[in-house]
Amino acid sequence: MASKNKYYVVWEGYEIGIFDSWNACKRVVHGYPTAKYKGFPTLQEAQKALKGRYDDYKGKKISPITLSPTELQRIGKPITPSISVDAACSGNPGIMEYRGVNTKDGNEIFRIGPFAQGTNNIGEFLALVHALALLKKKQLNIPIYSDSQIAINWIRLKKCKTKNKPTAANENL
Repeated sequence: MASKNKYYVVWEGYEIGIFDSWNACKRVVHGYPTAKYKGFPTLQEAQKALKGRYDDYKGKKISPITLSPTELQRIGKPITPSISVDAACSGNPGIMEYRGVNTKDGNEIFRIGPFAQGTNNIGEFLALVHALALLKKKQLNIPIYSDSQIAINWIRLKKCKTKNKPTAANENL
């Protein structure tokens, strides 16, 4: 099966830049002890990524999802009113924050953080907990959207199953 990635960004390697094939990328990262690289489907996405930091892209699917008309019809539009939650973390662990927005217009409902020594999964979990508490307080029964299956599972288990150890730096989490 052919790779969907046509461009590779190398943030740390024998050479830094954008490469137009896996073989070209491999030549500058293979054997480099702390190589940092990622593939992108378009040159525009690769150029944007190169201006950013590797940690902002590591482990994340970047390309926008294109759905067929049949898929769009099957899935439908998000239910509104609703809350969409997300978290961001610079490093793992690192500086973490989370927020919830009105799904329809993107207006921010809450933004919490930054917190030291957090993880993205903890942030996603806390965002869901915050949204659930807010809805309970306001006696609302509306959907909450999250892109984190891990955080959703932690909610189902009623337990944050992080491997991040408690420290003085992250006690506020």
